[in-house]
Amino acid sequence: MDKYLIVGLGNPGDEYAGTRHNTGFMILDAFAKASNVIFSDKRYGYVAETSLKGRKLILLKPTTFMNLSGNAVRYWLNKENIDQTRLLVVVDEMALPLGTLRLKGNGSNGGHNGLGHIQQLIGQDYARLRVGIGNDFPRGGQVDWVLGRYTDDEMKVLEPQMEVAVEEIKSFVLAGIDITMNRFNKKKPVSKPAADASEPSDE
Repeated sequence: MDKYLIVGLGNPGDEYAGTRHNTGFMILDAFAKASNVIFSDKRYGYVAETSLKGRKLILLKPTTFMNLSGNAVRYWLNKENIDQTRLLVVVDEMALPLGTLRLKGNGSNGGHNGLGHIQQLIGQDYARLRVGIGNDFPRGGQVDWVLGRYTDDEMKVLEPQMEVAVEEIKSFVLAGIDITMNRFNKKKPVSKPAADASEPSDE
């Protein structure tokens, strides 16, 4: 059975719940809920297992804290003997507008400490799903922004996109990264049902 490691980045502990930096955790929670599985506290992280059309998925929320995320990723890749091409990391991204989803097959860490540590340990050739959290903060306010909690209005934008992210993860597993990028990367978040759904697309 093909195995996949799906990692959502964040920080453990109630004080970090619902913060922008924990968006990866939130999307994995949504995925686990949709799959009717529960996380268990294991080495380096909270882990849940599910299957999808004959493929085994290991969901990982590292408990190493963000800056040491690579320890958890490397450990579970090795423990489960999962090829790096079947790794997907879900991560918050300030450079994207709130709720925007962008899948990439590789690349730099973009200044993100979690991705930076993963890159130190396994290189940068792995897929990552970047989830926009916006950057509406004053100069020098980056830390407060990423460790701040989403507002109710922001969650109205993000929650529908979390459902899209769940479908995107499934597509990554079933169809592969190229098809999934082509299918999802053009989509933009909406805070209400799209009124222009009948208009022709540019695809």
